[in-house]
Amino acid sequence: MTDRTPPPDRSRPTVRLFTRSSWPEARHLADVLRTETVGGALLLLGAVLALIWANSPWVDSYTRLGEWVPWPGGARWHLDLDVATWAADGLLAVFFFVVGLELKREFVAGELRDPRRAALPVVAALGGMLMPALIYVAVVVTAGGEGLRGWAIPTATDIAFALAVLAVVSSHLPQGLRAFLLTLAVVDDLFAITIIAVFYTADFHPVPLLAALAPIGLFALLVQRGRTWWWALIPLAVAAWALVHASGVHATVAGVLLGFTVPVLAGRRPAGAPATDDRPPANGDGGGLAEHLEHRWRPVSAGFAVPVFALFAAGVTLRGTDLGALVTEPVVIAIVAGLVFGKSIGIFGSTYLLARFTRAQLDEDISWADLLGIALLAGVGFTVSLLIGDLAFGAGSTADDRVKAAVLAGSVISAGLAATVLARRNAVYRRVTERERLDADGDGVPDVYQRKADG
Repeated sequence: MTDRTPPPDRSRPTVRLFTRSSWPEARHLADVLRTETVGGALLLLGAVLALIWANSPWVDSYTRLGEWVPWPGGARWHLDLDVATWAADGLLAVFFFVVGLELKREFVAGELRDPRRAALPVVAALGGMLMPALIYVAVVVTAGGEGLRGWAIPTATDIAFALAVLAVVSSHLPQGLRAFLLTLAVVDDLFAITIIAVFYTADFHPVPLLAALAPIGLFALLVQRGRTWWWALIPLAVAAWALVHASGVHATVAGVLLGFTVPVLAGRRPAGAPATDDRPPANGDGGGLAEHLEHRWRPVSAGFAVPVFALFAAGVTLRGTDLGALVTEPVVIAIVAGLVFGKSIGIFGSTYLLARFTRAQLDEDISWADLLGIALLAGVGFTVSLLIGDLAFGAGSTADDRVKAAVLAGSVISAGLAATVLARRNAVYRRVTERERLDADGDGVPDVYQRKADG
């Protein structure tokens, strides 16, 4: 009997989701994980210290330090800022400069350079931002509509915290999950920066913003020529930051723009090597000047800038607060629900729909349970969520304190749920690895038992 089954359609190759990265990307990913793990621990330390200090008998000293204006003569340049604002506008510019470098690298030499592979993290990031925003708006509108300005607070993922949690529980998880979380967080940061620039810019002044193009252009000219003259680059970066700040656009956008100007030199493969070759690049360049600057400034960002920001941003005072009334506040419920449910549903759901209605498939080594853990982990929103909360409701306001409490609660819940799921998956992969190690000859019988039978 003739088999009438049509042959498989090989005209369009199947796209595997979360496939193993090439050697340069794996090396870069390992460097980021090591740094961000330490940075996440320091970030957590800064947040815990802020909470303890803000709820101690010395809370007045914490408030006075945050409100101290170190440069009162800077009013002419809109730089008469207190210490807490310097941490949010100044130090976070270093963080966003590193984000800009990472974004540039991903688009030129990373996961996002291939449109087919870029589709997944972009779609997942969009779903992971749209769903929390919709949940926030639905909760707030149902309660009367007060607080709608904070709709973007639960849309952000904190890469430092998320990677720190993942590093603790992921000794045997597939590398593809780590790569996906990193790329997702990078795309998430890009959308968050856009949201800040478009929706949270007040008193816009176009002249300083246009003037900022001059130092940004000179910075780009120097780095494009491979110049690393710190005596010139740092003053140009500071001038660009000051002009963007004076324009009314949040000054951290300057960090991203400067990061985008740095060239990325992808490593060249050995002659004759296929496109999928996983060997290290022949020239050892890696990411070129962008990677060099990233390795130089990422420790400053993760080890100093972000923890100091957390020290001043996470200090919510709960003394004398009616916790029962706090947890029933619509804004608090909306933020927690957005982080815990919105992020996980948005990321998991959009990824499932992409795989369901396209030719994309999960890599054979990864299950949907693994993806669920990563989707839950993306609900850890801290740095950018707190920043958007300050911009939406004003630093030090009553609503801002509620936002801080909600972001902390939602992040802790998301981290706990994700750690539970990922720890169970990690145990599964550890058992598989152990079985493979014991059964080196691949016959399905552990070698130790085979030796006993042969003996």
